[in-house]
Amino acid sequence: MPAPDRPVVTRVAPSPTGSMHIGTARVALYNWLYARHTGGTYLLRIEDTDRQRSTEAAVDVILEGLAWLGLEPDAPPVFQFARADRHRAAVAELLAADSAYPCWMTVEELAAERDIARAEGRAIRSPWRDRAPPEGVNLPHVIRFKGPLEGETIVDDLVKGTVRFRNRDLDDLVLLRSDGAPTYNLAVVVDDHDMGITHVIRGDDHLNNTARQSLIYQALGWELPTFAHLPMIHGPDGAKLSKRHGAQAVGEFAEMGYLPEAMRNYLARLGWGHGDDELFTDAQAIAWFDVKDVVKAPARLDWNKLAHVNNHYLRQADDNRLADLVTASLKKAGTSLAENGRARLLAVIPHVKEGAKTIVELGELCRFALAERPVTLDAKSAALLTEETRARLSRLAEHLAMEPDWSPPALTASLRSFAAADGVGLGKFGAPLRAVLSGGLPAPDLAGALTTLGRDESLGRIKDALSPAE
Repeated sequence: MPAPDRPVVTRVAPSPTGSMHIGTARVALYNWLYARHTGGTYLLRIEDTDRQRSTEAAVDVILEGLAWLGLEPDAPPVFQFARADRHRAAVAELLAADSAYPCWMTVEELAAERDIARAEGRAIRSPWRDRAPPEGVNLPHVIRFKGPLEGETIVDDLVKGTVRFRNRDLDDLVLLRSDGAPTYNLAVVVDDHDMGITHVIRGDDHLNNTARQSLIYQALGWELPTFAHLPMIHGPDGAKLSKRHGAQAVGEFAEMGYLPEAMRNYLARLGWGHGDDELFTDAQAIAWFDVKDVVKAPARLDWNKLAHVNNHYLRQADDNRLADLVTASLKKAGTSLAENGRARLLAVIPHVKEGAKTIVELGELCRFALAERPVTLDAKSAALLTEETRARLSRLAEHLAMEPDWSPPALTASLRSFAAADGVGLGKFGAPLRAVLSGGLPAPDLAGALTTLGRDESLGRIKDALSPAE
């Protein structure tokens, strides 16, 4: 355990072998929150030792994902592969201390030993563990860790509690492959030690690795960090999160139109909470978060809750920022804005953002205001324009043209006064007016639609709809 007065240092350590999973994002968030809560440091290590699967593009995905989430590290990232010489030096220390040994087991011998070990209910052991190296033999071999055969390895985990492992069940893991390449469990220990990591906060799929890594720490005479293993994120049905549940990668959530602050809020609640608080600021999360309060049970991704949280942050967001995000979303969908498109977005967003769950939805709610004249009416909208309705809309246009105040309250009052003067309810012309203004696309209430479009555009769309077809 690190000394109580030692500054906290946490890290997230993804492998660049594909997209950045939402589970990795939550690990990063919890490490970031705990570092901020304790006034410590939050670091990033790219575990790129798998050279066949690690790609530069995948590294960029990790960096971009963390940047989008607002979880950039406090220092430049450490790249594990570049530290291979340091890892090999640590193995040399273990060899010198008789805590590691060279192993010349063949593939066939290893398979046979695995069968015997399984039958005897123990971990595999190499015959070279206590055998002198063969003289004059220069055959490929690996370096294995020489772990204890008796007793227990105890992991005092901040989330799981005390977890015990029988040493007889922990195999003499390979530290260096036959080509001299360091293995994962070795590299992680050396890197965490050299980076000064005090708290290893990661998914509970690493819990078994922790027992093996603890033995390596002890063999090297190094202080162990504090461990905290987080439960997995499951789908709504309680099964392990997979493609059939929808988005899994951080980039997918971004493309679907979720805001990073909403993702931070929602992910924080997937396994941790502060009373009944569902919505909270980053500052509140930092003040409240303690990794020991993380629950043991797996969390379930709830799309409805995520939509609720995202809607909250959409309503709070600056309209200029939303206009930028909607513009990018529409462009991705193949819609480019006209010259006055941004002005129209800024006019419509305040009226429709309350009903949007994502940026994509917000873009769809804005489309009616971006349409160019003459607006094409869909069949359902065109069917509303009966002879009686056309005459009424013509009278309404004359009435609205005399309205000096083009604001929602004034327009609401004006529509009501017209209905009273015409001796009808709003329902007699509300739907046709909405259809004419929106072309059948989703739109806010009538006063909001009129205000968004402005006097000239609104009256122009009514006129277009009432003009005889050429």
